[in-house]
Amino acid sequence: MCDQDHFEEDRLDFEARGLVTRKQFGVMVGAGIAMMLPQVANAAAVTESDVMITTPDGTCDAYFVHPATGAAPGVVVWPDIFGLRPAFRQMGKRLAESGYSVLVVNPFYRTKKAPTAEAGGATPIQSVMPMARTLNETTHFTDAKAFVAWLDGQKSVAKNKKIGTQGYCMGGPMAFRTAAAVPDRVGAVASFHGGGLVNDTPASPTAQAAKTKASFLIAIAANDDQRAPKDKDVMKETFAKAGLAAEIEVYAGAAHGWCPPDSQVYNEALAEKAWSRLLALYGKAL
Repeated sequence: MCDQDHFEEDRLDFEARGLVTRKQFGVMVGAGIAMMLPQVANAAAVTESDVMITTPDGTCDAYFVHPATGAAPGVVVWPDIFGLRPAFRQMGKRLAESGYSVLVVNPFYRTKKAPTAEAGGATPIQSVMPMARTLNETTHFTDAKAFVAWLDGQKSVAKNKKIGTQGYCMGGPMAFRTAAAVPDRVGAVASFHGGGLVNDTPASPTAQAAKTKASFLIAIAANDDQRAPKDKDVMKETFAKAGLAAEIEVYAGAAHGWCPPDSQVYNEALAEKAWSRLLALYGKAL
């Protein structure tokens, strides 16, 4: 992956920006976590900043990164339960280098500013579950509307292009509901090891997303499919009935959480496959 010099450069950068402490970075590296993603071929020069976004419930801290020149399609990124952290900043920057104006949000801003997980993807999940329980269908919708509106206020976001959204783990339902909240603006939705996408109520994220005009990419971990083997079939049937394009695939060998590079189950080969499918989705739909 990367050598010690790259680790040290990352540590100094993250510490200088107040994004992670030396102890937190050491915990992540000590756990054997990959901190570098493969480089983008012909990467665009980008501009990055920490931003604050007003919502009906307060002020959300977020990371915004976009090509240094021109306007590009906007993307809202919903992190997993471990929240906005260096790994997701890297993922957002990589997407921006591929030609998108990317907003990576802190979904837990009502409770705590980022970083919200002491050791990123190596944080015990029990310690972050209370924050996850503060979010619900209502917060998903209100936040989605605020974030899309904020993106549309930025000169670096192309107004003649649809917006994309992607979510990881608990972010999957948030991405689905972003399309439902702003159906005329969102053109592409991606979920990676998303949880809770299907239920038998009108509030089901899948049922809500099927009322939009977006195209979908749903990447499912093998062990998630084992726990809920019918979910993929429900999604396939629901999107097919709605006439919506949906690529739905179980990633054999992938464990829940395999995409973020600081995950303890990060699978680079399968994460890269999922990333390539994301770029294909956005290339067609945005």
